[in-house]
Amino acid sequence: MKPTQSELAILDVLWRQGPCTVRQVHEVVGGGYTTTLKLMQIMVEKGLVVRDEQERAHVYSPRLEKEETQGVMVRDLIDRAFGGSAAQLVMRALSAGQASDEELAAIRQMLKEYKR
Repeated sequence: MKPTQSELAILDVLWRQGPCTVRQVHEVVGGGYTTTLKLMQIMVEKGLVVRDEQERAHVYSPRLEKEETQGVMVRDLIDRAFGGSAAQLVMRALSAGQASDEELAAIRQMLKEYKR
């Protein structure tokens, strides 16, 4: 399931800080408390987070690690926008922005390892 931008903001808090209550997430993302609560309830229904109901204040954790969620989103983007071509995605990403020398070196290293 692909998270929305607001859901990604909540997931980012959970990935960085670990399991949190709604109040703890709300203190970071801001906005209305009830909006954060509703979003997190929807995220439970969508399977993006899991809720531990053992304590009075429910504690939420991401269902997937950050890298797994990014992988799902990238695969979806490749399929929808690039006709399934990872090469087209990479070429577009490199042509759209300025990659640093360090990033280019990391990409070259990944390609070497991928060829093996």
